[in-house]
Amino acid sequence: MIFLEILIKGFWAGIAAIGFAILFNVPRRTLFPIWCIGAMGGLIKFTAMNYEMGVVFASFLGAVAVGIVAIQMAHLKDSPPLVFSIPSVIPMIPGVFAYKFMLGMIALTSIEKTDIYLQTLIETVNNGSKMMFVLIALGTGVAIPMLLTRKESIKKSDFNKKKKAVV
Repeated sequence: MIFLEILIKGFWAGIAAIGFAILFNVPRRTLFPIWCIGAMGGLIKFTAMNYEMGVVFASFLGAVAVGIVAIQMAHLKDSPPLVFSIPSVIPMIPGVFAYKFMLGMIALTSIEKTDIYLQTLIETVNNGSKMMFVLIALGTGVAIPMLLTRKESIKKSDFNKKKKAVV
C-alpha cells in the first residue's frame, strides 16, 4: 500500500515538472523526458523518506539523481542540462515548510511574549531552517553532477571539435 502511495506521488511530481517545463517554454521534444526525470526524482525522494531518511538528505538524493539523468538526457536530446534538471527538481521544493514558516512569522507579530510565543518561535525557526536546508540540498544536488562532468562534456562537444579544426 505504501509502495502505491509513493508511485502516485512520483507520478504527480512528474506532472508538476511538466507544468513548470511548459511555464519555462521548453521545446516540446523534452516534455516526456522531463516528466520521467521529475517522476524519478520524486520517487527517490519519497522512497528515501519512507525508509526514515530525513527530508533534507532524501531531497539531496533525488536532486543528485535528477542532475545525473539530466546530463545524459541533454546529450540525447541536444538541449542544455538545465532544460531537464530545473523543471524536474522544482516539485521537490518544500512548500509546506515555507508556508508554515510564513504563518509562524505572521503569528509572532501578534502573540505576546509567553510560553505560546516561545513555542511558536521554536516551530517557526524549525520550519524555516528545514526549508533552507532542503533548498540548499536541492541546489547542491543538481549542481554537483553538472560540475563534475563539465570538463568532459565540453571536450566531447561538436563546437569544440569545429573550433580546433578552424585553428
